[in-house]
Amino acid sequence: MTDHLKPGEDLKLAAQRKGSFWGTLRAVAWSFFGVRKGSEYEKDVSQLNPLHVIAAGVIAAALFVLGLVLLVRWVVSSGAALS
Repeated sequence: MTDHLKPGEDLKLAAQRKGSFWGTLRAVAWSFFGVRKGSEYEKDVSQLNPLHVIAAGVIAAALFVLGLVLLVRWVVSSGAALS
């Protein structure tokens, strides 16, 4: 661990990582699915920008909720829920 850093410096260093946003979206998608290799997880931890992870997580959660709302509206409007 980096004990010589001041509090908050490790977050600043992590935020400077050059991981791509597409790679972050892919990692977040795998985490939503719940399947990830240990080696891939270690690679993600060392390369991904935490700010990108937060943004991708919020976007993925919003899309998930939107998808559920649309699915429920479709099922209710089709009358399949009443049968």
